[in-house]
Amino acid sequence: MNYRTVPLNRSHKKEKFNCGKPLLDNYLLRQAKQDIKRKLSACFILEGPENKVQGYYTLSSASIKRDLLPNSIRNVMPPSYHDLPATLLGRMAVDITCQGMKLGEVLLIDALKRSYEISTTAIGSMAIIVDPIDEEATRFYLKYGFILLPDSGKMFIPMETVAMLF
Repeated sequence: MNYRTVPLNRSHKKEKFNCGKPLLDNYLLRQAKQDIKRKLSACFILEGPENKVQGYYTLSSASIKRDLLPNSIRNVMPPSYHDLPATLLGRMAVDITCQGMKLGEVLLIDALKRSYEISTTAIGSMAIIVDPIDEEATRFYLKYGFILLPDSGKMFIPMETVAMLF
C-alpha cells in the first residue's frame, strides 16, 4: 500500500480526526495551523482518501543538554557544546479508524527519514527527541530504539542510529 505524507494544508479534513487522546486531537484541530504560521513546528499529514487525515506528526528544532546524554555519546561530542542540536518529534497520532494498521510505524519512519535528510543537507541535528504522552507511547518508542533521558521523561535516538536505517 502506498502512503503519502505531506505538509498540513487547507484541503485536509481534520475536523473528524480522533486518535482517542484529546490532547492530540485538539492540537490538530485548534493549534497546528497557528504553530505552522508562527514557525514553531511543521505538521505532516498521512493522507487518506478524499484528504482524510489518517495520522500526523510534528517536527521542530530542539536541543539536548549534554549532561543528560549517556557517556558513550557525550564523550564523542565537543566539550564546548553544553546544549546539542536535535530535532523534536513533538506530536504523533493515528486516527482510531486506522489504528492496528501499523500506521504509527509508517509515520515514525517518515519522521525519522525526513529528520535525517534535513540533518545531512540543511540543519545540524545529532538526535531526534520525543516526549511520550503516556506509557503506551513510551513502550512504542522503546521498541524502535529510543533511549530514555534521565529525569526528564523524554527519549531520544541518535542520528547516527537513524542513519543506519537509510
